[in-house]
Amino acid sequence: MTPGAPERYKVDAVFTRRVGPDEVAAIEGDETRAQLSVHGYPTTELHVSDRRLEIDNTNLEELRDGLASVIAERLADIDTYLSIQRDVAAHHFQDSSDLEMARAASVAVLAASVAFTQRDMGVVFDDSARISDWMEEGGSGRD
Repeated sequence: MTPGAPERYKVDAVFTRRVGPDEVAAIEGDETRAQLSVHGYPTTELHVSDRRLEIDNTNLEELRDGLASVIAERLADIDTYLSIQRDVAAHHFQDSSDLEMARAASVAVLAASVAFTQRDMGVVFDDSARISDWMEEGGSGRD
């Protein structure tokens, strides 16, 4: 609102928390650009820097007249989508963890059933009888 001020400029907004990498990627991604364009803001770009949302190629009037609402809706969509993704990932992790615990328990039960003991053959071998059999069958080579 000064004489000679540019028509469009960068406006910074402050997040209430640090934004995660997945959120940054979504905010700065193609889908966000497409949504801004569809709503009539094809030159506006969003960037994240620490806890700031940098809104490039806009002005306060545009933000007041609708751009802020479009950005708020996009941020809410991103939050909802990523929350669902995190929940799905947590459920997959829990399912995998449960399966691994069941598998480990099964292995432990099977391992506990293994016993390294001699089998009871019920017969005591007499080596002299076996040698005698061998001699009678011609295995000794003596005639």
